[in-house]
Parts: sequence; structure tokens; C-alpha cells
Amino acid sequence: MDKSVWQNLLSFSPQDVVKIIVTALLIVLVTKVQVVSDRLSSLLIALPFTSLIAMVWMQMEHQSAQRIANHAEGTFWFVLPTMPMFLVIPWMLRHGWSFWPTMLANCVMTIVLFWIMVLIMRKFGINLMP
Repeated sequence: MDKSVWQNLLSFSPQDVVKIIVTALLIVLVTKVQVVSDRLSSLLIALPFTSLIAMVWMQMEHQSAQRIANHAEGTFWFVLPTMPMFLVIPWMLRHGWSFWPTMLANCVMTIVLFWIMVLIMRKFGINLMP
């Protein structure tokens, strides 16, 4: 990768700082709601806030409609392999697994499912990982 690409990735503008603060505040708000209601915080986190915020930031940066469309489509396909995790985690925790091994196992499972999704989608002409 070109050195200038890394410089762009690792430099932060004032607008980037605002994005970080707004996004972090949203996550903190959801974790605060969780103290009051597990179900309400689950509903809030299930909403595609991060994707919507990312698309708003992309629009504000004047990125093309094609890039935003690609982001939305890629998000759809990459959400699918994460879905089993939300059933496997509670099952593991309720069956005596401790938290960190459960998280590790689910991260590995999700990575494997991501790559399976990439390979399957290539067969249908959709290239998720160029």
C-alpha cells in the first residue's frame, strides 16, 4: 500500500474528531439504556445506526452515490454471517462457557462465516472482497 494511503488513514481532521465523538456517544447511550432495559438496548443496537451514521459521514464528505450504494450493499451481505453469533453467544453462556472463551469462539466462527460468504457470493458474481 502506498505511504500516502497510510498517512490519510492515520491523520485526523477536526471533522474526524466530531465523527468519533458522535459515534462514541451513541454507543455509550445504548450501554446506559441497557442498565434500565435489556430489550430496549437490544432494539437500539439492532438498528443500523453505525451504518446510517457512516453513510451520512460519506455524504458529508461528498463521496459518490456509487460508493454509498456499495457500502449499503456490502453491509447487507456482511450482516448475514454475524447473525448466528447472536444465537450462539447466549447458548454458550447459558451452558457454562465463560465470557472470554465465548467471545473468542464467536469471533473465530464469524470470521469463518464471513469468508464462506465471500466465496459463495463470488460464485454469483458479487465480489465482496476485491
